[in-house]
Amino acid sequence: MRSHSVTMLGAGLIGDFYTQTLHAQRGRDRVGVIYSRTADRAAAFQQRWDVPHGVTDLAAAVDHPDTDVVVVALPNHLHEEAIALAARAGKAVLCTKPLGRTVEEAWRMLQTVERAGVFAGYLEDLCYTPKTLKAIASVEAGAVGQVTWVRAREAHPGPHAAWFWDHRLTGGGAIIDLGCHCIEIIRNFVGKGNRPVEVMCWADTLVHPVEAEDNAVALIRFASGAIGQFEVSWTFRGGMDLRDEVAGTRGTIWLNHFLRTGYEMFTAAPRAGYVAEKAEIAEGWLFPVGDEAVELGYVDMFTDMFDALDGGRPPRETFYDGVIVNAVMDAAYRSASSRQWEPVATPEWRGGEASRVHVTPETYEGQLVIKRELLPDGRSKLILRDPVSGDFSERVR
Repeated sequence: MRSHSVTMLGAGLIGDFYTQTLHAQRGRDRVGVIYSRTADRAAAFQQRWDVPHGVTDLAAAVDHPDTDVVVVALPNHLHEEAIALAARAGKAVLCTKPLGRTVEEAWRMLQTVERAGVFAGYLEDLCYTPKTLKAIASVEAGAVGQVTWVRAREAHPGPHAAWFWDHRLTGGGAIIDLGCHCIEIIRNFVGKGNRPVEVMCWADTLVHPVEAEDNAVALIRFASGAIGQFEVSWTFRGGMDLRDEVAGTRGTIWLNHFLRTGYEMFTAAPRAGYVAEKAEIAEGWLFPVGDEAVELGYVDMFTDMFDALDGGRPPRETFYDGVIVNAVMDAAYRSASSRQWEPVATPEWRGGEASRVHVTPETYEGQLVIKRELLPDGRSKLILRDPVSGDFSERVR
């Protein structure tokens, strides 16, 4: 098994989570270089995580001779520059979400790594949570039949860092911050070969004195006829609400990742300290998370990334996936402005064709069975439709 020496670009919260995961979970891979735009933050990061080298020069961080993997944990507007440097240096590059601020920007990054022939992975952690991975496997095994609808929700009181609130740096607000997670979760459940066709979106700034949207809801129509629904908010109070629902022709899945994980605690003791990401208080009813790095998908994400790198295969989440996510978000922003369905403009669709959702109806005495149900007294009821007349009827047995 190879061990990797990582340059971490970014000393903020996500850089902390990534480094914690690499050092405490995988073990054999280490962050050897930390880049920050300020020397004080680089030095503090070095001390927190026992990182040998701290630098404030982006190119020097990427070009460090010990580094073979570059992790981009920088603000959105710096992704393209960092990825270009990594590609030029011939080093594997892993980039946090969203890949770009627009689909055009994301597409340029994909082309950059493909031309350079370097390994590239899209760090979409919420597609790697243990519950999500198990649910995806169940869907792929046919447990819910054909997927017809997926709902993904992420809501919390707002981002940690100042730059997140500046739409000029990020490319948007809650949609680009949180919607990127939801869109890719939806794509994993409906199938990545299922092309997103069009989007209808509402977005508004309801609470915060910023220009970016702090709430949004959208519908995504896919080629199969399935619908994806995402809900995102920077104004939700009470922690971080991460939920997904999947409906299919033969089953349903409900996932609650953060607020209802089986660990609930009440405390009236005066105290201060960290409870969980986006938790607003440390008294009263609390919902601590046993291991955030695991619950948020970081462990399985980095395991997949480095196993893919070592094995010469693509990871589950690629830069191309990031491009498609950006294309859907662009359509969402256009729809929020036009107030109508907007097409998803993908630069190049590589997913093939998806079959439309179709179920062959059951028949009973020449009638089409619409529904079967069990009555309280144990009898069964059939709702039937005559295929010739189109009339509906009931049979109780």
